[in-house]
Amino acid sequence: MEEQFLQPEIDGDYNLLMCTMGVSVSKHLMDEHFTVLWANDFYYDLIGYPKEEYEATFKNQCDLFFANNKAGWDTIVEAVVNALKNGKNRYDVFVQMERKDGSLIWTKITASFTEEVYNGYPIAYTVITNVDDMMQKRIEQTIAYENIPGFIAKYKVQKDGSLGLLDANDKFLSFFGIKKENLTTFPTFTHLTENSRMVLDAHIPLMQKGDPVHFIICSKSRNGSDSWFQLNGECIGCVNGEPIYIIVYIDITDITEQRELQKKLEEQSQLLKEALDFAEKANQAKSDFLARMSHDIRTPMNAIVGMTAIAGVHVDERERVLDCLKKITNASNLLLSLINEVLDMSKIESGRLKLSEDEFNIGELLQDLIVMMQSEVKSKQHKLDIHVNGLQHENVVGDVQRIKQVLMNIISNAIKYTPDNGRIQINIEEKAPHDGIANYEFVFEDNGRGMKPDFLEKVFQPFERADDHGISSIQGTGLGMAISHSIIQMMGGEIKVESEYGKGSRFTIYMPLRYHEKAFDGKMERPDLSVLVVDDDKMACLSTCNYLSEIGLNSDWVCTGSEAVAATRKRHSKNDEYFAVILDMKMPGMNGIETTRQIRATVGLDVPIIILSAYDIEEYETEAQKAGANGFITKPLFKSKLLQVLKRFLEKEEVPQTTGSVKFSDADHLGKRILLVEDNELNREIAVEIIGSTGVLIETAVNGQDAVDKVIQSAEGYYQMILMDIQMPVMDGYEATRQIRKLPRADVKKMPVIAMTANAFSEDVTNAINAGMNHHLAKPIDIKALMGVLSTYL
Repeated sequence: MEEQFLQPEIDGDYNLLMCTMGVSVSKHLMDEHFTVLWANDFYYDLIGYPKEEYEATFKNQCDLFFANNKAGWDTIVEAVVNALKNGKNRYDVFVQMERKDGSLIWTKITASFTEEVYNGYPIAYTVITNVDDMMQKRIEQTIAYENIPGFIAKYKVQKDGSLGLLDANDKFLSFFGIKKENLTTFPTFTHLTENSRMVLDAHIPLMQKGDPVHFIICSKSRNGSDSWFQLNGECIGCVNGEPIYIIVYIDITDITEQRELQKKLEEQSQLLKEALDFAEKANQAKSDFLARMSHDIRTPMNAIVGMTAIAGVHVDERERVLDCLKKITNASNLLLSLINEVLDMSKIESGRLKLSEDEFNIGELLQDLIVMMQSEVKSKQHKLDIHVNGLQHENVVGDVQRIKQVLMNIISNAIKYTPDNGRIQINIEEKAPHDGIANYEFVFEDNGRGMKPDFLEKVFQPFERADDHGISSIQGTGLGMAISHSIIQMMGGEIKVESEYGKGSRFTIYMPLRYHEKAFDGKMERPDLSVLVVDDDKMACLSTCNYLSEIGLNSDWVCTGSEAVAATRKRHSKNDEYFAVILDMKMPGMNGIETTRQIRATVGLDVPIIILSAYDIEEYETEAQKAGANGFITKPLFKSKLLQVLKRFLEKEEVPQTTGSVKFSDADHLGKRILLVEDNELNREIAVEIIGSTGVLIETAVNGQDAVDKVIQSAEGYYQMILMDIQMPVMDGYEATRQIRKLPRADVKKMPVIAMTANAFSEDVTNAINAGMNHHLAKPIDIKALMGVLSTYL
């Protein structure tokens, strides 16, 4: 059943990927025309024809498209025939294609044959990649290869000390009389004099180590004449432990010419070395990026899978299910933002990013953002203040997802890069509305790490991250700010940053949006009902009362809990109860919970009490409900949210109840004790809930050092298993496992230590085993696999 619900979403994601991956994908009949059955937008973009024009001009027949390019068409046909003749189910071919404007581009066509049949013909799927830049560089390199001064050859230094010829330019082949087809079988260095053979043998050990070599030999040409050569060799790589060398032969028979050639050779050797260094760095950067992205994507995936399972177990508990759904939404948005950042940067660089025009409510958007970030704010114990000033137009038109993406990037960075117990302030103000357009100013200010002046200049450049060891463990692709900057510019707005290292940062966004006014379709219009507003901030009281007036309700307001209790008691004595009470959670003297308790003691259960707070509701939700609170609203308070909550109480909506329960496992590990080591609070909650269902006792540690300390402080045999995350602050899971294994006690030698981590590449599994772990579970956790591990080791 669960797979049936997930399948449409998977198919949608697959189609979205085919349309956004930036590569031409098409489906063809294997008839004489290679008729196109379907193609994505990039197929038509590649050849420069709109889809309609392509179909009208070429009738979807590829041979008509290649009518002016017979050589290209013959190449494709030959590749197809050879593949079928040799029993292969695919082919690859490089061919030039002519675009609508007459220009030719090099492409790589990769096609896979299928067993599907349409109108009697098999079907093939084809991916066409623009490799024009690569082919042009290859052509240029070939020209350079053939025109380099002297001869040039490529060798493999074999383990037995012999040299195998892999490639050579035409000058080399001509000098020694070698045919191209016999190149790899040519016995190398067989024309050397005895002394030159000794010189070569003396340099073989250096070449086996990959060191650069420079020496002079004398060799005979194809016609038997002696020529002296200066050989200069550089190692360019290694295959199966055997170095690969490029060796340039400079003819120094004429010493005057040799000096000039030597100078050019040195320059070319340096260029070759620099190109090799650049390629190695690029390859390492790619590996680092993929590893970081794998970890960052798997972490929210684990939260989604885990919280979905927990919601299923607590399906009858409405509040618990809502809490799980909120956290699933948070994790889903994080996962979506990570994937989108990579795709968005590609779209921006290619000019394909387009902004949509959606009608949305600024208040709802901001509250969505605040709810999504609450768990992160709570985990770092930040103080979050939000102020809304002069917001006249709540309903606007713009690309809501892109705006949310920009604001989320900045809020998330403020939370991540502000040390614990920090302060984050958000100010929203509407300025100068004119002709249906208002300029909305968003200011995000924190007292966090700040940025160094050198990084401040490139904060909006892609793939840039601050060179600061204090933030090396913080997740991020280095794309968020670059994408945000591009989106704001596309909207006609502006984004500025001010920062002082060690003191904090301030981001200001000026965002022009078209606004529109529409009547609240659920306006209450109940002047017979009155609401009491309680907040120690007078301006907040007046603002809330103004909203109540606009939606058709009367209101009173007071600034303390004691005044609220007195006001409700007075109305109760006259049998004229308030319709509802809205009170702030954080008030001096009597806070919201105590005020709720005393009001409830006076008026009974009939008056809804709604608690308003800018803080994480989860901290006090249970206590507030026990005191008699009926509902909660997060600050900043907007008219739309207020209306939604009050209508729910007016209409007294019934929440449908469900029956039945789901168990994670029938396993019973009662009396066993596990140490769970996980730095992410949400992941800890998921693991405790799922594993705890087996009856096992769970203790937690928040990093590797914490885990080592808890094992040291425990008695032998106290823990029966350790579940260990890998990427954690202070000490990672590998080092923690090694230190635990070295402790001078008997139980840690055989105690099962299980890696439970988002580091999921094959090398991560190897690293876990090498560090002393017994098993590796990749996030998102497969509950069945987890239960299997528990049963195996417990």
